[in-house]
Amino acid sequence: MVSRSTLATFALAVVVLAAATGAVYAFNPAAFPTGDYERATVTVADEADNRTLATVDARIADTHQKRYTGLSETESLGEDEGMLFVHDEEDEYAYVMREMAFPIDIVFVGENGTITQIHHADRPPEGTSGEELTRYNGTGKYVLELPYGYTNRTCIDEGDRIRIGDY
Repeated sequence: MVSRSTLATFALAVVVLAAATGAVYAFNPAAFPTGDYERATVTVADEADNRTLATVDARIADTHQKRYTGLSETESLGEDEGMLFVHDEEDEYAYVMREMAFPIDIVFVGENGTITQIHHADRPPEGTSGEELTRYNGTGKYVLELPYGYTNRTCIDEGDRIRIGDY
């Protein structure tokens, strides 16, 4: 038979472990696996004539954990590949190039699908701390990350619109 003091010690250890796990997650959600990403086809259409400018196979980052990790665990993107970040609501957001292996275009998109801001984000210099990372700000419900220079090559501009397939 197990003594009460042994049970109390075990219960305390479980509580301490749960609190430590919660603290690690609160300060670094990327420490936990993100699981598989759903994918969707994102089509970008010209604002003036609705002509298709690009079609992208995008991984969907629709949880806090997946948005925090983003592309930081990715070696590179294919030519027509990206990641679509989905927020709960349209707001002002800031994105950083945390632990990124390659530069990207960061495209902010409003809830109605209109592109509101485009940034061309270079890789940060080796050894850049989190506080020193450049913040790329914009307003939107969605953020589409694409290979660096992709928006220039495909003539994607602010005001153009995106459509998200089966998501």
